[in-house]
Amino acid sequence: MTALAFAGLGGLVGSIIRYQIGRWILDLSKDSTFPYANLTVNVVGCLLIGLLFGLAENREFLTPHLRALLVVGLLGGFTTFSTFGYETFNLIRTGLLPQAIANAGLQVTLGLAAVWLGFVATRLI
Repeated sequence: MTALAFAGLGGLVGSIIRYQIGRWILDLSKDSTFPYANLTVNVVGCLLIGLLFGLAENREFLTPHLRALLVVGLLGGFTTFSTFGYETFNLIRTGLLPQAIANAGLQVTLGLAAVWLGFVATRLI
């Protein structure tokens, strides 16, 4: 099985898990206006990517196919925020604090701006 197939399989499973956890959290917080489901998925995804990369560094745990399945696929389908969290963390721990701050600022600012732009563009269609 190729890395592409592993990533696709992991993405399928990650998306299903995200959907189920999201529904469960929404049911628990149905009277709230705060997006607890998305927060939960993002925090859990960050915890999982930290565990996976910690194991990879300390125990040589991730083969290329396992990385495609678990990191790119499963966590990518679950939440891409985990990759953002890991990449920003990795910049900080390697002493690249200005790049980490720029990454966090640009991701949030440009992401929100892109959502706004896409939304406004629908008025022109």
